Amino acid sequence: MGRTPTAAEVEAWDLTIPFDGVGLPPGSGTAALGGPIYVERCTSCHGERGENGKYDRLVGGHGTLTTDRPVLTIGSFWPYAPTLFSYLRRAQPIDEPGSLTADQAYALTAYLLFLNGIVGEHDVMDARTLPLVKMANRDGFVPDPRPEVRPALTPARR
Repeated sequence: MGRTPTAAEVEAWDLTIPFDGVGLPPGSGTAALGGPIYVERCTSCHGERGENGKYDRLVGGHGTLTTDRPVLTIGSFWPYAPTLFSYLRRAQPIDEPGSLTADQAYALTAYLLFLNGIVGEHDVMDARTLPLVKMANRDGFVPDPRPEVRPALTPARR
């Protein structure tokens, strides 16, 4: 407080990973390893299997994006797996954002992808494999054409 952070401090805080996975850290995880992390850190907010917690639903919603009541979940709406990892590592759990290690974030990402039927329980998620995951809504976003915006994605209009 009271001073401008150093470049090194800002770099340490910048945990954002873009959609293409550039900058993913070393580490790895599987859904089998992520299940216990989910139970300990996520169940109280998102329910036992990510479908009926008091906060955002994480699982399901397949085929609902073109309906009058789209269900926006990891499995139905998110276009890229590296951005899920990035969000989990930076912002979750809500009571301790940024507290997950890279291995925990990879395992939790794998578990949530597994619950959504996207990867297998023992598929290893790491810096090499995570960008290769094909999400259901990958083609539902378009590049943001504004030159002043770092390459970003915007939901496609229906």
